[in-house]
Amino acid sequence: MSSELVHSVGALLKRAQHAYRLRVDRDLRELGLTAPQYAVLAAVQKEHGLSNAELSRIAFVKPSTMLGLISNLERAGLILRSPHPQNARVLQTTLTESGMRVFEQAQEVVESIERVLCDAVGVANVSEFKKLLSWSADCLED
Repeated sequence: MSSELVHSVGALLKRAQHAYRLRVDRDLRELGLTAPQYAVLAAVQKEHGLSNAELSRIAFVKPSTMLGLISNLERAGLILRSPHPQNARVLQTTLTESGMRVFEQAQEVVESIERVLCDAVGVANVSEFKKLLSWSADCLED
């Protein structure tokens, strides 16, 4: 495989990821959220008690960045952090009622963006597209 082909695949993948991230950030802005903040809300909604390290991996940010994200979400009244009943040093993160409402609105926004992607590849090709993206990630992860 030529060097030019390999680099163009990587460039196209990065371009698609960057365009997706910019679109998500732009469309979530009216809700006062960024893509990483949405990822945190989605993760917390799905599973309570995730650590900051786990949340940072899910949101694709550094652990030090996650501290700021969590603080901002807490200040905005979207999440609540409370001591774990069995270990007071561990903080559990949950969505507030307001956080749940904002998450549901944000989820609709993100789903509409993903529908644009699905329409672009063709509804009949979505399953294969997802499979190829997953395989691509799997082959690069150690």
